[in-house]
Amino acid sequence: MAEAWTMATAPTAADRPELRRIGLDALGTALRRGWADFLAAPTQLVFLCVLYPLIGLLAGTLAAGGDAMHLLYPMAAGFALVGPVAALGLYEISRRREGGQAAGWRNAFDVLRSPALGSIAALALLLAAIFLAWLWVADMIFTRTVGTLPGDFSGAMQVVFGTAEGHRLLLWGNLAGLGFAMAVLVLTVVSFPMLLDRDGGVARAVGTSLRAFAANPVPMLAWGLVVAVLLLLGSLPLFIGLAVVLPVLGHATWHLYRMVVAR
Repeated sequence: MAEAWTMATAPTAADRPELRRIGLDALGTALRRGWADFLAAPTQLVFLCVLYPLIGLLAGTLAAGGDAMHLLYPMAAGFALVGPVAALGLYEISRRREGGQAAGWRNAFDVLRSPALGSIAALALLLAAIFLAWLWVADMIFTRTVGTLPGDFSGAMQVVFGTAEGHRLLLWGNLAGLGFAMAVLVLTVVSFPMLLDRDGGVARAVGTSLRAFAANPVPMLAWGLVVAVLLLLGSLPLFIGLAVVLPVLGHATWHLYRMVVAR
């Protein structure tokens, strides 16, 4: 797997894909195309099979009481940090439909046969490390602000929203979460789709993602906001809406990649 990291550690100018500048209207186009892909190859049942264990994990954390309750929100919010990995199969479906090939939910697993699997796994490990770092930082902020929570949910909410310590927790916790989310957005906005499309190693894919963000800062920031808002709406209630939101966003991300990175 180390080769996946070093494959393109020093890309030449010829190895740097040409990038396009896009406007905010491209985000709507990407979402419309993502919705069309979702309607053509519905994957909500697959995502429900993934989401139900997640819901069970969060419910178990809540039921565990005060010692674990403070990780409930960071775990739920942190799902967005590993979302690009969950969307890999969706990129493959969109890629196949774009090429005029038959595409259904089973084709999502074709990613496992991708020549870029090593590079994909290496980048996925990076996101897993970022997710764990986020949980560690969230736990540290909690310890240094609130410290402990009552065992019941209503009491915990009273502490978080009704005390000065809780307000500091919300401020610093959300600022830290924003920083982690921005890092993942910059690193992966086009890198995972690019690895599926034209594997050249993690360094090349991440470098292209950084360049894409620098070339289109306003649309990319707006895209991050769109993703955050839709994930929030999809999480209410009980995360069930994510079974539709996640596939649409995944397909839309593929089309955003196509609009930004020239073939």
